[in-house]
Amino acid sequence: MVKVKVFDSTEARNSKRVPLEAPKTDARAFYDVVESRRSIRIYTDEPVPESVMRRAMDAALLAPSSSNLQVWEIHWVRTAEKKAKLAEHCLGQPAAVTAQEIVVFVARPDRWRENNEHMLSMLKANPKSPAKALQYFGTITKLVYNQGPFGIFRPFKYLWLTFRGLKKPTPREPIHLGQMATWAHKSTALAAQNFMLAVRAEGFDSCPMEGLDSKRVKALLGLPRAAGINMAISVGKRAEGGIYGPRFRFDSSRAIHEH
Repeated sequence: MVKVKVFDSTEARNSKRVPLEAPKTDARAFYDVVESRRSIRIYTDEPVPESVMRRAMDAALLAPSSSNLQVWEIHWVRTAEKKAKLAEHCLGQPAAVTAQEIVVFVARPDRWRENNEHMLSMLKANPKSPAKALQYFGTITKLVYNQGPFGIFRPFKYLWLTFRGLKKPTPREPIHLGQMATWAHKSTALAAQNFMLAVRAEGFDSCPMEGLDSKRVKALLGLPRAAGINMAISVGKRAEGGIYGPRFRFDSSRAIHEH
């Protein structure tokens, strides 16, 4: 196994860290968007401008992504025939049937190698790219995500990471296809949340839908077997009866733990 060095924590801790001015933000406006976002089950007939959809999808692509490999796809179903079929595959739920627009967020763990090479080519084209970035995408990602032909590397990776983990903090996954899928779905879900918040900021509403026939949706979109349906998201303007009840969340003590 190749030994690589990405960063020196001691060096980072002891170096002089100069503050960097961040862009000004409007915290209240952000929390207004978060607090007003609801899962809308019934929409009006008001159309959603194409410009709104495109800005929201662009915002989705700004979401953080593990190793910046961006293993996601957004499928915007626009034709009336396919939209009706997709609503049917979403079990005919009102959030899909009354939607003005529907997009499907798809996790693509199978595209990690292709995206990694694309990232490398972009870095190599920029003479100012840090050497550590070139090392990361040139060596480290290929060790971390490569399962080998027919998964031949998996048992060796498991043994090596387990042994290494006895002595020092060690990332234990992903080392099999199930963990690769989880890895890709985490990044895709972050993009989906960006999209829904952007839609709300634009004055429209959304509903994430996991209640769907993933096999039929994949066939409708022409997706390969390795692709994973993360969620479908309907978009429109909320209508009367579209919110089924007051928002209910458990007390923060059930979810927030301080150590």
